Amino acid sequence: AVNAAARPAPLEARDATVRVAAIIADRIGLDALIGARDWTAREEAVVWSIRLPRVALAAAVGAGLGIAGAALQGMFRNPLADPALIGVSSGAAFAAALAIVAGVGSLAGFGRPLAAFAGGMLTTLLIYGFSRRSGRMDPATMLLAGVAVNAALAAGISFLIFAADEPELRDIVFWVMGSLAGANWDLALAAVPLILAAALLLVRLGGNLNLLALGQAEARHMGVHVERTQILLVSGAALAAGAGVAAAGIVGFVGLMAPHIVRLAVGADHRRLMPASALGGAILLLAADLFARTVLSPSELPLGIVTAIVGTPLFLLLIDRSRRRLAASGW
Repeated sequence: AVNAAARPAPLEARDATVRVAAIIADRIGLDALIGARDWTAREEAVVWSIRLPRVALAAAVGAGLGIAGAALQGMFRNPLADPALIGVSSGAAFAAALAIVAGVGSLAGFGRPLAAFAGGMLTTLLIYGFSRRSGRMDPATMLLAGVAVNAALAAGISFLIFAADEPELRDIVFWVMGSLAGANWDLALAAVPLILAAALLLVRLGGNLNLLALGQAEARHMGVHVERTQILLVSGAALAAGAGVAAAGIVGFVGLMAPHIVRLAVGADHRRLMPASALGGAILLLAADLFARTVLSPSELPLGIVTAIVGTPLFLLLIDRSRRRLAASGW
C-alpha cells in the first residue's frame, strides 16, 4: 500500500483553472468538451458575471492605451508622449464627467465612451495645433501645452464635482481615480468595439508612421498624405484612449510604459511596435488590476494609483535619459 502521507497535495490551483475553463466553455456552447458540471452556481456567477468581464475590459483598456501611446510617440517623435501626459485622458475624463452631470451618460451604454472620445479628440487636436510651429511639431511646446490643458481640465472636473449631486459625485470620483470595480458585460460591450476599431486603424497606419519618423518633408516625397495621416492617428489615439477612460477612468502611464518595454523586443518598426504595444498594454493593466484587487484585500486600491506608482519612476528615467542625450549633443 502506498503511504497516504507521501502522496502529493492536490493541485488546487490547477483544479480551479480547469473549473474556470469548463465554466467558460459551458457558457459559450462548448459543453460537449467538458465532463460533469462540478461547479456551483455561485462559482459560475463569479467567473462569468464578475471576473470575466473585468478581465476582458482590463485587457481592452490596456491595449487601447498602449497602442495610443505608441502612435502618439511616433507621430510627435517624442518618447515622453502619452495620452495622459498631453491631456487626452483628462479631456476624455472631463467630457465623461460632463455627460454624467448633464444626464446623457447612458444612451444605451455608449454615451460615456462617445463623450469621452469627443473630449479626448478635441483636446488632442487643440494641443496638436498649438504645438505646430513653422509647419513642424515642437515637442517641448507640446508637453507644456499638455501641462496647461491638464490643469484647466482638472479645474473643470473639480467644478463638475462641486456641481454634482450624490450619485453623480460617486461616478465622477470613480473616473478620476481609475478603477475597474464597476466592470460588467454592458460596459465591456460598449467600450471594446470602439477600442478594437481604433486599434485596427492605428495598425494600418504603421507603415505611414515609419515614413513620418523620417520627417514630414521626406514623408511627402515618398507619397504620404501627411495631414490626413496625422488626423487619422490623432483620431485613432483619441478613440482608443477616450473609450478606455470612459470604461476605467484616468489610468496614467500605461501608454508611456508599454511602447518602451516592447520596443526593446520588437524594435522601432511601427508595423510591429503598435500591435506589440497593444499586447504589452493589456498585460500591464491586467497585472496592475490584479495587484490593485489583492494587495489590500478585501479593500481595493484604485487602479490609477497603481499605474502612477509604477510609471512615475520610468517617466523620470526617460526625462533623465533625454537630458543626458541633449547634454551630449551640446545643448
